[in-house]
Amino acid sequence: MQTKPFKYLFRIQYLGLRYHGWQVQKGVKTIQGTLEKTFRYVLQHENFKILGSSRTDTGVSCLNGAFELFLPYIIDPNSLIGPLNDFLPADIRILEGFQSSYDFNVIQDVANKSYGYYFSFGPKPHPMYAGSVAYAGQSLDLGLMNEGAALFKGKHDFRRFCSQGKNTHDFIREITYAQIDEPSEHFTFLPEKNVKVFRVKGSGFLMHQVRRMAACLISLGKGELKLGEIEEALTSSEKTPLSSKAPANGLILEKVSFVGDKFE
Repeated sequence: MQTKPFKYLFRIQYLGLRYHGWQVQKGVKTIQGTLEKTFRYVLQHENFKILGSSRTDTGVSCLNGAFELFLPYIIDPNSLIGPLNDFLPADIRILEGFQSSYDFNVIQDVANKSYGYYFSFGPKPHPMYAGSVAYAGQSLDLGLMNEGAALFKGKHDFRRFCSQGKNTHDFIREITYAQIDEPSEHFTFLPEKNVKVFRVKGSGFLMHQVRRMAACLISLGKGELKLGEIEEALTSSEKTPLSSKAPANGLILEKVSFVGDKFE
């Protein structure tokens, strides 16, 4: 018998600059740890569980993510949003709350994840933008970068575009969208010029995959890498990553969507 049979999904956004990623870790500040502390205060007990749909890395931000709350009793999830936001730090915000169902799984029922890697070029921007925009250098060939992004679309072996964990054996992932775009309309505080985003969508990604893909495209735009090298790496059985990781501060989890358009 389940001790916490009632499930609720919450939409969340956060600036990851001060946090060591999503997952709880001993001795460091994380998004999940901060949420659990706040829920304990608001609910006035510890008889709950939180499960995130995506584990973002240290310094990575989120525009519209999701997590589930498991409880032993029924609540109105939207009644918690005000109190939670009152006590959460200013860089974490709860957006919406929904009642979930017994058969829904916040990890397995993800249909699509959209990431944006935000970068600036040209004159170095004001340091205040560094929380969500990476600086990529003075000059970039954006057209060539878009050609490189197009190579990622489809189903490929991304072993040279990720950090390989000990238990990772399947490197095949399918990318449904990969393009150099304009910044999201939500980011009205960004500089008006010289900021672009490498936007990529798929049902799932390998460790550091988006950051290594972004780093490859930036190297391509600088003339440090050729299109053929990216193309070859997508069919290679070699394990060495083609590039280093792009800085975490440019990466934003823009949206998590679920099967059946649930919780939209």
